[in-house]
Amino acid sequence: MASILLGSDELTSSAAASFARRPDGRVIRLDDEAEKRVVRSVQLMRDLIATGQPMYGITTGFGDSCVRQISPDKVVALQRNLVQYHLNGFGPMAEPEVVRATMLIRANCLSRGYSGVRPEVINLLVDCLHNDILPMIPERGSVGASGDLVPLCYLANALTGDGEVLFDGSVVPARHAMRECGLEPVVLEAKEGLGLINGTSFMSAFASLALSDAAELAAVADVCTALAMEALLGNRGHFESFIHEQKPHPGQLRSAATIHGLLDGSELAREYSQVLSANKALGGNRFQELEHSIQNRYSLRCAPHVTGVLYDTVEWATRWVDVEINSTNDNPLFDIEAATIRNGGNFYGGHVVQAMDSLKVAVGSVGDLLDRQLAHLVDDKFNIGLTPNLIPFTDDDEELGLHHGFKGTQLAASALTAEALKLGMPATAFSRSTEAHNQDKVSMGTIGARDARTVVELVRQVAAINLAATCQAIDLRGADKLGQGTRAAYDLVREHIAFLDRDRRLDGDLSALVEVIKSGAFGAIAEKFGEDR
Repeated sequence: MASILLGSDELTSSAAASFARRPDGRVIRLDDEAEKRVVRSVQLMRDLIATGQPMYGITTGFGDSCVRQISPDKVVALQRNLVQYHLNGFGPMAEPEVVRATMLIRANCLSRGYSGVRPEVINLLVDCLHNDILPMIPERGSVGASGDLVPLCYLANALTGDGEVLFDGSVVPARHAMRECGLEPVVLEAKEGLGLINGTSFMSAFASLALSDAAELAAVADVCTALAMEALLGNRGHFESFIHEQKPHPGQLRSAATIHGLLDGSELAREYSQVLSANKALGGNRFQELEHSIQNRYSLRCAPHVTGVLYDTVEWATRWVDVEINSTNDNPLFDIEAATIRNGGNFYGGHVVQAMDSLKVAVGSVGDLLDRQLAHLVDDKFNIGLTPNLIPFTDDDEELGLHHGFKGTQLAASALTAEALKLGMPATAFSRSTEAHNQDKVSMGTIGARDARTVVELVRQVAAINLAATCQAIDLRGADKLGQGTRAAYDLVREHIAFLDRDRRLDGDLSALVEVIKSGAFGAIAEKFGEDR
């Protein structure tokens, strides 16, 4: 596995997400040039402490307490107290993948060499990652302004040997896990507690994972749309390149090309010329009802205009988050060349929250799209000759009237979609003045990033229901008429959920399908069969 070089400004959000989910075999190390800067910044800080000048969070108190200066002999106790008084988080514990991403991103930010944190601290953080010693971090308690103070202090606390960690499948004292791995806790010196907690790494971890999942969901939405087009005997001419080249948003072009490619060879979703020929000629009549509509409803026809927004949002949001995770986002910073200390606000999570607020809206919109497609599939007033709720065709008098097919799953999908859309309210709009009005304008970045995570989870579940229902509809039409790409997707679904020949419990099957979506398998199909525009 490729190594991860810290402090080289090369870490990507996708690499962070990949490591967080599949850490085995990854070697993490500090870049040689970056390590030199780390050492120089620590020495500069020590030199400045010796001058007796007040330095924020080093020889002064924190926040509005920066007017209180302390003597150099108190700097270690100050850092210990900083960590202790922030140990007040609430809520569920962050998942292991979130904690791994947090630790990696924080180590990378500190490794840039402008934070005054010793290599020993960074290396211990890396050693904990290599041994999968994961601090127990509550999700709630950060306003995302002066960094993720509350969540990250649980990380800092673990490095000192205090608190609890997840290790080898159990929650144990941090000191015990370190001892098992031959590691020694650190005593945090000047600035090191502040350097560890005064940054955006927790929100950026959620953001990196959400971006990775959202990119996959966009591809899954294209697969769902292609299958729905066949289930509803749609006009695949809606996805011809000419149309979308006249409005060439990259994501829209990509979505349309993917759907069109997946439908190649389909006998169910017809080209526009086939739709026209399927209708009777007007002839000498002055009016007639067409048997086959020449264009489909928005949830099919406009799918690239919805999913394309998600593709494009992922693209720019990824750029922003990649900058964030390769930044020095604490305060104060050490300007090595000028031999001075600089005070600012790089801990602010403004770019992360704007990216995540936008991402969750785009993901929620795709969930709404898939829910609308599902609503047409199960309603026999709109599903073009399919059964009510996609129940099997039957002439058996004993079975007639007993089964309700996908009625219940449509209700569940509607609830999931509503919850995802509700979370679209921008977190950044709820800034609170905190900490004696020192932190009087805050980002709410962590809340926004956690929301994005949740919206992705909800829409993934909607997508699983959509896939199950469209494949049920396809079986009612005839799976032998599918396009090459949609056939591959159909076969993948059928490996995990069988045709619904009678009412049965579906939650287990649908959960299995959610895991397939998470695996990236549908995205691989979309990439393989989608047309390269």
